[in-house]
Amino acid sequence: MVDVQTLMGVLQSFGKRRVLVLGEAILDRYLKGSATGICREAPVPVVGLQTILEAPGGAANVAANIAALGAQARLVSWVGADDHGQRLRALLEGQGVDCTGVVADGNRRTVVKQRLRCDDQLVARFDEGDVGPVAATLAARLAAALSAAAAGCDAVVVSDYGLGLMGPVVHEALRRLRGQGLALIVDAKDPGRYRHLAPLVAKPNFAEALRLLGVGGVPPDGRPAFIARNEDRLLDATGARSVVVTLDAEGALLLGAGGPYRTAGRVVPAAHAAGAGDTFVSALTLALASGADTCVAMDLAAAAADVILAREDTATCSREELGRELAGQGKFLRAPTQIREMAGRLRQKGRRIVFTNGCFDILHRGHITYLERAKALGDVLIVGLNDDDSVRRLKGAGRPLNPLADRIAVVAALGCVDHVLAFAGDTAHGPIEMVRPDVFVKGGDYVAKTLPEVALVEELGGRVRLLEYIDNSSTSGLIARIRRDAQAG
Repeated sequence: MVDVQTLMGVLQSFGKRRVLVLGEAILDRYLKGSATGICREAPVPVVGLQTILEAPGGAANVAANIAALGAQARLVSWVGADDHGQRLRALLEGQGVDCTGVVADGNRRTVVKQRLRCDDQLVARFDEGDVGPVAATLAARLAAALSAAAAGCDAVVVSDYGLGLMGPVVHEALRRLRGQGLALIVDAKDPGRYRHLAPLVAKPNFAEALRLLGVGGVPPDGRPAFIARNEDRLLDATGARSVVVTLDAEGALLLGAGGPYRTAGRVVPAAHAAGAGDTFVSALTLALASGADTCVAMDLAAAAADVILAREDTATCSREELGRELAGQGKFLRAPTQIREMAGRLRQKGRRIVFTNGCFDILHRGHITYLERAKALGDVLIVGLNDDDSVRRLKGAGRPLNPLADRIAVVAALGCVDHVLAFAGDTAHGPIEMVRPDVFVKGGDYVAKTLPEVALVEELGGRVRLLEYIDNSSTSGLIARIRRDAQAG
């Protein structure tokens, strides 16, 4: 991962950027309630509706995320001349999006995606609104709006959901903008349609990449290896300088200029992924427009998406939230009440909690492999870090080499780590009582019967797993080798 100072420097420049977003605006609605019984007409729950939430979706969500990250966002799209369209426009304007280029059309109904959630379980999604190719008069208005909105912009994001906006007339207007030198980032159901425009970046997800390649199914050697093996074909199919393929829990893979480079993923329920791709492309675009290299842009985009993946609905990532995420503060649990409440919410939602602890003084390959294996044992990985005084008691004078604040920032920066907490004791009894993990993990250099925490973990209903020890990967051994080399030199 790129160092935090570099990422923070790019983040601070977001406020100077202007980005034009072109694509279908969607109104996302979330209907939430609890089950009150089983329906007599069919074996389905009767949901007592409690709240209705609305948020910009589709290209509107991309624009809202760009504005939340501190930049100026201009949206070119259409809405119907209906209540849904008016509410969507009001939501966008309330979030600071320039909607001058949003055309209201009385002949079409606003596209709305409604999700029914019962006790945190997604029960159904039902869509309404008009899709399909836009009429010639609307296409001409959109093309004119696109040309007007482009003035002074640093980049254009195409957020093409395949609902009919991107017809020949709008494509031609976009081609003219590309001829003026504007950076083009394409996030489309069919990125191949933009091959002739030679985008700076095309961002398909895995399913879209498979369609580009004309194949189906997950290959036996896994998705990342398959994508990497087909780098040349994907670059040719999109015409892009770089291709970023998002792989859900397996992160994202950059091919072409700046690549290969892969970011870590985060395992979350599918319902949490709504809008995460929009947030990813928003941060990626702003970083590239700020002059960052593609790897830096990838890390910023992955961190922004992680903020969204911690939520259940379509949402935006603010510049302040991204800053905290990059610094590790978004994952750091400070107060005992915060730890207990967070763990309680995870248990209520059926999440499997994995907990491990240690000093993690100098992060090395062994640590990373160990933490990735620990995360694979559940849904959420919480890491407890010994504070500086307890490290000195355990490891001796001169330790830790890195103070607690630095160790928190480094461990929290790992994609496999969901939360970090600090504790003062020589054992992890305190955090275990607060977290009540389903799985307590330690390295294979420990023996279960000698671990003081085992009895408490089992008393609380959890189990203990010892992971294989990785030879020559201890911090103490690393320090000893450094000292030997210094004396020999």
